[in-house]
Amino acid sequence: MAASPRGHTINTIPTPALVLDAEKVRRNIERMAAYTKACGIANRPHTKTHKSLAIAGLQLAAGAKGLTVAKVGEAEVFARAFGDREPDILVAYPTVDPARTIRLAALARCGTIRVAIDTPEAIAALSAAASAAGTTLGILCDLDVGSGRTGVPTTDRLVALAAATARSPGLRLDGIFYYPGHVTVLPANQGEPLAAVAAMLQEAIDAFDAQGLCREIVSGGSTPTAFQSHHIREGTEIRPGTCVYNDLNIVRGGFGSLDDCAAQVICTVVSDAVANQVILDGGSKTLTSDRCGPAPESGHGLIVEYPDAFIGKLTEEHAQVDIRRCLARPRVGERVTVIPNHICPVVNLHDTAWWWEADGSLQVLPIDARGRLS
Repeated sequence: MAASPRGHTINTIPTPALVLDAEKVRRNIERMAAYTKACGIANRPHTKTHKSLAIAGLQLAAGAKGLTVAKVGEAEVFARAFGDREPDILVAYPTVDPARTIRLAALARCGTIRVAIDTPEAIAALSAAASAAGTTLGILCDLDVGSGRTGVPTTDRLVALAAATARSPGLRLDGIFYYPGHVTVLPANQGEPLAAVAAMLQEAIDAFDAQGLCREIVSGGSTPTAFQSHHIREGTEIRPGTCVYNDLNIVRGGFGSLDDCAAQVICTVVSDAVANQVILDGGSKTLTSDRCGPAPESGHGLIVEYPDAFIGKLTEEHAQVDIRRCLARPRVGERVTVIPNHICPVVNLHDTAWWWEADGSLQVLPIDARGRLS
């Protein structure tokens, strides 16, 4: 983290400001670490949420096996997070173009780099890059267990990918990748859908074993299902991301509480010229335009001090807030706290965050992997 800012308090930092409650961040990290340890599941947190070397360091210190990234640029940044440890990074995203495969193959010189794949084209591209670089890339073959985003839909196709990987120079078959992102029911009701995921994985594992294919790693997980991962005994590791900070998607989906939300955006009321409305200085360039998945008509975030206010419209620099249902009226110049709908893209809009300790002290936290989209 950077040095403490000169003279600033939480009431004087320039707004809009992304603020991280240090105590809650640590608590969220420790809770996940304790759960995975108790269940005998490895934790490989996804860095897409925080994009911060400092936060990744806290996760690794708490026992994370390694880190997950989406893009090669993130992998290059987070290779620096491991200190004296050898980097251990999973790229949980299709990587097929030379601009990415060449960089990944080069990065494998400094540590263990794995990639999730679901096409023969990805196998060929990664094999060519690793062979040219004289390195080895670990491969997890992606099985679609219901989300319909990536992954092959059948065990036969998964086995074919795995066999092709095992034959390809420069590649090492390490196992199976899956994403239960379609399971968004309340945690108490996740047993049945996760049992269906487990059955699909067991079928795949049996097929791998019959062919003598490596399935040492079975990597899955999401924040909504993270604390129910014990229902999938076939899995060896999980990759939750959002749970390090949490957001309104998590709260309104029933997967956490407002007290679990470690990230907030402090905004200033800058106008009340229009009747029944105030304007905040954080618009779509601060909060993103993402709606809340479980409650899409709930507006663009929650104002903690005025929970009956409705952030109904965002333009680039303006949040238009309907205050007709508020018992008290926000004042021009007042600072308010917004819990975003979706924290991951919000973080990516900010160069830095403010790390706020319980004693009121502040530090500037760089968003090290901000904008690393390739």
